[in-house]
Amino acid sequence: MSRIGTIARRSFMIGSAAILGGVAFGYYMYRKPVANPLLDDLAEGQAVLTEYVRIDAQGITLITPRTDLGQGAYSVQAALIAEELDVRLDQIKVDPGPPSPAYYNTALADEAAPFMPTDEGFVAESARGVMDALMKFLGLQITGGSTTVPDSFEKLRIAGAVARETLKLAASERTGVPVAKLTTSDAAVVLPDGKTLAYTDLAEDAAGLDPVADVQLRAPSEWRLIGKPMLRLDVVAKSTGTQTYGIDLDLPDMVHATVKMNPHQLGSLDGFDASQAETMRGVKRIIPISGGVAVVADNTWRAFQAAEAISFDWAKTDYPDEMDGHWQALSDAFSPDAKDAMPRDDGDVDAALAGADVLSAEYRAPYVAHAPLEPLTAVVKVSATRVDVWTATQIPRFVQSNVARLTGQDDQDVHVHVLMAGGSFGHRLEDEVVKQATEIAIEMPGIPVKLTYSREEDMIHDFPRQIAMSRMRGAVRDGRVESYDIGIAMPSVVASQMGRQGISPPGPDAMIAAGAWEQPYRIPNYRMTAYRARVLAPISSWRSVGASSNGFFHDGFLDELIHAAGADPLEERLRLIWHDPSRKVLKAVAEMSNWGAPLPKGKGRGVAFCLSFGVPCAEVVEVTDTGAGISIDKVFVAAEVGRVIDPVNFDNLVKGGVVWGLGHAMNCEITYVGGQAEQTNYHAHEGMRMYQCPEITVRGLENADKIRGIGEPPVPPAAPALANAIFAATGQRLREMPFNKFVDFL
Repeated sequence: MSRIGTIARRSFMIGSAAILGGVAFGYYMYRKPVANPLLDDLAEGQAVLTEYVRIDAQGITLITPRTDLGQGAYSVQAALIAEELDVRLDQIKVDPGPPSPAYYNTALADEAAPFMPTDEGFVAESARGVMDALMKFLGLQITGGSTTVPDSFEKLRIAGAVARETLKLAASERTGVPVAKLTTSDAAVVLPDGKTLAYTDLAEDAAGLDPVADVQLRAPSEWRLIGKPMLRLDVVAKSTGTQTYGIDLDLPDMVHATVKMNPHQLGSLDGFDASQAETMRGVKRIIPISGGVAVVADNTWRAFQAAEAISFDWAKTDYPDEMDGHWQALSDAFSPDAKDAMPRDDGDVDAALAGADVLSAEYRAPYVAHAPLEPLTAVVKVSATRVDVWTATQIPRFVQSNVARLTGQDDQDVHVHVLMAGGSFGHRLEDEVVKQATEIAIEMPGIPVKLTYSREEDMIHDFPRQIAMSRMRGAVRDGRVESYDIGIAMPSVVASQMGRQGISPPGPDAMIAAGAWEQPYRIPNYRMTAYRARVLAPISSWRSVGASSNGFFHDGFLDELIHAAGADPLEERLRLIWHDPSRKVLKAVAEMSNWGAPLPKGKGRGVAFCLSFGVPCAEVVEVTDTGAGISIDKVFVAAEVGRVIDPVNFDNLVKGGVVWGLGHAMNCEITYVGGQAEQTNYHAHEGMRMYQCPEITVRGLENADKIRGIGEPPVPPAAPALANAIFAATGQRLREMPFNKFVDFL
């Protein structure tokens, strides 16, 4: 879409699908603008040109509503606006803005529609259009699913163009020069004689105008920022230790709190004895809250110390006390009664396997923690007429509504100030810390209450990645993979996560099948079945969610089938894949890694492919079996995202995803003993060490039409590529993470 007024193909499909499906909304309601939230608190002299651009005499502020979790979200959003607004990144400030339906996430529609991402036919695109409309009507302002770039790519450039053209109109009305003769450069309107009018000088003029809605976006050949290496807005602050995160917030008269919650996740509290804690230095209050107790003190350390002095009588929950019970629940789920969906059923798997020499295997993936460097924290101040919340969150509108419910205030009287996060990996898609801080603040009206989790409390009460199990069967013939039957069992991530928001999602949980069913392989007999295990320990979205385990299951066993066929692992994948962009990432990674070149004895090379979040991603890992342990030497990654916005940030995100995927595959798991998580800190949940980090080479491809994100897609192929490389080097198949249960790493 190049002009706002143009009815795009998707817009037509929205109306068509709404009519055909009897959906109670239509094109007009979908196109109707959402109220601009920046107009609610507009200061004198400020111009709000769109919901993303605010200008006054002091400067230019760009609204970047997708939370920055360390992935550079503020910078990329600002760059997309700045591209069309004609400002340099050093000329602007960024602000995440208030919670608002205006900032709904368009790109969530692609994951919500039950079609393969490679399907761009009329019905699939119509369904995505309807889901996009639903996202708008629900006002889902969420950061996640690698959606920041696909959500922002068009809408933020349009916002910049609207602001630019409105400022040109203001300059035209002031000077009498026709708009057609005006240009813009470096935050100013340029007159025909070369004189300039700064945007900040035009703010008051522009504030009195209706925004110019009919705008033309610039051609890629005119881009100054997109596709070029950028200096991220947070680089200097993070390099000099001056970046402030949620945990750094300090307000006048603030008190400090921590909590002790039932280590049996979501269990209740039967009783406690805080008599010793109450007498400790600095302690101000001991406050019972839902599921536990809060300690309020004059600093965080004293709150931590006092919390440890409280004795508790915790109630147990009904998930299994020991890990054997969790694994048994997954094993029991492989039954017709627990079938959640069968999204893939090509050919006749049962007939093909009936007369074949069947290869079978069981793969496992454990619970793993999010464990970002910054523990959970939130500051809440409750007064009679408003509530203020300061926190790093990916779900500001959920935070707003939950705090309103707890305090009895209206939503519009709850002001959520979103802060920079020191990591997340899905952790900040939860808001328990805000709810608890609100409970404390209700008891201390007018006082800012800062709640900080200890590292141990953060780990024990993390809602980890799902535990999962896969059972596969397959057969080969004439040197080719002919049949593949994969079943995956896990509890529902979506039901667990959304249940804590009081929402019961209908239908199958797409995350159970994600990273497995949508793989673009043309295997003659090919079936994928998703089984929903019973509710176990509470779980949540973890970087790449279902695909984080399913990529390992699907590609690991595919490698076993290819080996049984006697075929080359990369060549057979290329033969099976019908999707051209996916074939190109495999060819790219083959070229990058010099696939097929001989390796010395003791070395191995493994390849893996996974299409997740619409992104085909292929990885090759090279390892050495040193005799004292496995050394991971090199990793090569190619991914197709349609458009690389910032090559430097793209490279960093891919490398970070590889390290994340490898480290957790090597070393990490959360295990339950007596119903409580055993792992309480990094020493027991150890990621990849710097000396273990391989040389990583990255290539971003730009062949596809759709723009995609890259935060999560490098994770799913990492584990199977490593496992396949270890097999190539040692002959040992790894079917369960973490791998350090079976092999040593240097």
